[in-house]
Amino acid sequence: MIVVLFLVFFVLNAPLDAELERGALSSVVALRANFICNRIPGLTPRQRSICRKRPNAIVTIGEGVQLGINECQYQFRNNRWNCSSSGAENTMFGHTHKVGSREAAFTYAITSAGVTYSITQACSLGKLKRCSCDQSKKKSKVLNEGWKWGGCSADIKHGLKFSRKFLDAREIEQNARSLMNKHNNRAGRKAVKENMGTECKCHGVSGSCTTKTCWTTLPPFRKIGDHLLRKYKKGKLVVPMVGGRNRRPVYLTLKRSRLSHTKPRRSDIVYLQKSPNYCDYDASVGSLGTVGRKCNRTSSGTDGCDLMCCGRGYNTHQYTKTWQCNCKFHWCCYVQCNKCSERTEEYACK
Repeated sequence: MIVVLFLVFFVLNAPLDAELERGALSSVVALRANFICNRIPGLTPRQRSICRKRPNAIVTIGEGVQLGINECQYQFRNNRWNCSSSGAENTMFGHTHKVGSREAAFTYAITSAGVTYSITQACSLGKLKRCSCDQSKKKSKVLNEGWKWGGCSADIKHGLKFSRKFLDAREIEQNARSLMNKHNNRAGRKAVKENMGTECKCHGVSGSCTTKTCWTTLPPFRKIGDHLLRKYKKGKLVVPMVGGRNRRPVYLTLKRSRLSHTKPRRSDIVYLQKSPNYCDYDASVGSLGTVGRKCNRTSSGTDGCDLMCCGRGYNTHQYTKTWQCNCKFHWCCYVQCNKCSERTEEYACK
């Protein structure tokens, strides 16, 4: 996927021949967009249409997907499932798991959040056409609190809208899994919106703060990852409710609710099936297994050898690490160091 996106960026930004007439510029760009968008595998017809209309945004989407992957791998670095098997980049192009597990749900939420974040950020930096700063806050008056909107507020509305338009266009199957994916896409977008911040700058004589100019800002993406991890731990098991002439799934309800037909909250992460144990390799459930994974022999948590290795035991690897230490500068002019060493052990699951 990264190679494809690099090709998109390179072709769409390659210089035109000097003799090319200005009037032909738009048609050439359109041809380039068609060439690239038709060759990205797995896009739905609607996604291809979006790609042709806004080809540069596809690069930003790819950056957002990678942002989500990196955060997913950080949040689950000490778990049996560490997101390396998620194939999260394929949420642009297809389903990442064949089962609707809690981990699949998190993958969609964090990827959607990453795309929303990157699109919003790119707008503020002037990298995308059709968006910039949030124009709705440009003409506001001084509020009662003594401050007014100013600066470049992040256009979160555009980020939310474009992320929904592109990622939800993947869900065309009208089944329970598509309902689950769209719900978790929305949960990821809401995580970005709910964690937006505000920065202000004081104005006045001699450093006084007679008035303040404020603008909305994106938070560090780690804050969004932490937020979604909490949602993951409180994930809701759901079941589809069918309706209509074709008796297809039309919405999701909480499986363990006391009240019938209770829908989950829009910010909830929802899943359809219980998670596998991820101990053994099983591509059908997105599990790489834990053979060879490093573990902590003294930990009783999920990174401990007992839990990480699923009771199979672990191998011990001993090695000696050496480095220069206690360096001193001698006049004139050389540095003399001692050689220090440390013997360490690493543990890996059998």
